Amino acid sequence: MDDLKRKLRNLKKFEARIRFGNMEPTGNKRYIWSQYFSTRDAGDPTVKYNLNRLSMLSREQLREVFNEYFYHVYYQYYKENGIIPAEMYDITLLSRMGLPPDSTLEDIKSRFRELAKKYHPDLGGDSSKFIELMETYNKLLDKYE
Repeated sequence: MDDLKRKLRNLKKFEARIRFGNMEPTGNKRYIWSQYFSTRDAGDPTVKYNLNRLSMLSREQLREVFNEYFYHVYYQYYKENGIIPAEMYDITLLSRMGLPPDSTLEDIKSRFRELAKKYHPDLGGDSSKFIELMETYNKLLDKYE
């Protein structure tokens, strides 16, 4: 567990170097790390990956979690510095739909159809999840209008 905590602390330091030049974030800027990880409590429900969950992952799964985290770090860096390529989708919205950051328009449409069948109220799904899915999908498609 100590080795994992050390790795997580190093990730936070690395994000600080990338996004803030080793300084503390100012204004409304926050660490992406704080949404993903915590070293305080093994069962922290406020983060996406708490220590208990991370400790149960295989080496490959842990690598995927770290890759997902770095996609978000670099996306935020590019967004803050105005250098996001036009063809790049908001990765936060993509992750809500369970899609990887490099998804295409066809991937988005296909996943939307799949999730719509699952969450549509007329098919026994959860109406609040369906509404959230529709909002996410529409935000992703807004860049084409």
